[in-house]
Amino acid sequence: MNLFTYSRVALAAGASALLLNLVSCQKTGTEASDPAVMASFDLMQQKILTPSCATSGCHASEKDPSFAQHGLVLAEGIAYQNLVDADPKNSSAKADRLKRVKPFASLESLLYHKLNAAASHHSGKQYGNPMPLGGQLLSNGQIEFVRRWIEAGAPKTGSVADAKLLDDKTTTDATYEPLPAPTAGAGIQMSIAPFDIQPKFERELFTRKMVGNTQDIYVNRYEIKMRSGSHHFVAYDFRNKNILPNLNDVRDLRNADNSLNLLTALSMSNHVYLAGSQAQYQDYTFPEGAALLLPAGASLDLNSHYVNKTDAVMKGEAQINLYTIDKSKVTQVIQTLDLGNTNLNIPANGRVTLTRSFTFDKPRKILTLTSHMHKLGEKFVIKINGGPRNGEVVYTSTDWEHPDIITFKTPINLQKGEGLTSEITYNNTTNKTVNFGLTSEDEMGIIFGYYYE
Repeated sequence: MNLFTYSRVALAAGASALLLNLVSCQKTGTEASDPAVMASFDLMQQKILTPSCATSGCHASEKDPSFAQHGLVLAEGIAYQNLVDADPKNSSAKADRLKRVKPFASLESLLYHKLNAAASHHSGKQYGNPMPLGGQLLSNGQIEFVRRWIEAGAPKTGSVADAKLLDDKTTTDATYEPLPAPTAGAGIQMSIAPFDIQPKFERELFTRKMVGNTQDIYVNRYEIKMRSGSHHFVAYDFRNKNILPNLNDVRDLRNADNSLNLLTALSMSNHVYLAGSQAQYQDYTFPEGAALLLPAGASLDLNSHYVNKTDAVMKGEAQINLYTIDKSKVTQVIQTLDLGNTNLNIPANGRVTLTRSFTFDKPRKILTLTSHMHKLGEKFVIKINGGPRNGEVVYTSTDWEHPDIITFKTPINLQKGEGLTSEITYNNTTNKTVNFGLTSEDEMGIIFGYYYE
């Protein structure tokens, strides 16, 4: 090879190397913004977690008001370690041995259940409200992206889910189909008609309605359905039947300026829990032969609570079906727990934990537990009192406005002389002593639930 030929070859090689470097640099420069080459988790953080979950008041930091309830921060940089192989705080999910994210198993991952508003995807299992609560529901494509990432092992790095799924904007909640009423003779439907929730507003309302039964009925199953965005639906009975709100009036808990409606708050003090759900759909059946008794001419207070974090008006709506059985098939009448600690003395500017134990004079099987306290309540714990399980915690809630409703797969079997203990922590931020009472400025500490003897 002569010098001229060598120079041409060297020049060509240099040009090729320069072109290769330019192409390589261009590729590196586009990788950071090209979803097709981003790690799937990074893409999920950017497109789903940060805009929809790690928002102020929800999962942004430990300072969020709801943090004590869920204990989950999904901010960039710490979301992965808080999700993958982490135990949830949700009691039902813990009982079913779910993880927040279990690699290779989306159906055993609470994140997947919480993002998917359709109950059918997990065989009717319920783990509380679908997320993001009060915000725009995730699209079908976003949910599928999360599912594929989990099924691929939930890796922190690497592209394992098709980024094009994130372009899908369809949702399962585009149209709401009300719960069909029971067939004639099988039960009764009660409902809250469609209503508006203004943008950036929480609306909680109550309306007393007649059940419509002219004779005693026995309810062995209830089914609840509501539009997305709902925090809960509860049907309440009344402790004192001589003090009842007007029939069919819609009573808002908050006025239009977000101030508390004191008359509505006062009416809540007469409530006794009858049935409810925090999930968009729930179908609950009592054990065989067990049923709730609703006396002839009964009325219930229907309570619906919606959160709207969007910029548009949302619609709320709910139905409850009460399925009945013949009295001849009832072997156990379900009764409602109503165990209140009225001896409350909460000192000004102080935090105190108050306990009270309740002992049963007959054996009881506890099916469901929930709690009731007012705004000074920080934590409500229920423990077993007496017997071989003495001191065992069976219920914990840290949200006074939206307490957990826990239904046990296996009833808690308590013998005569055993019972339950309420252990409630109050933080009195006022400059006066607070006692038990019926107004919103007083406090309460009540165990609600179901049992049969």
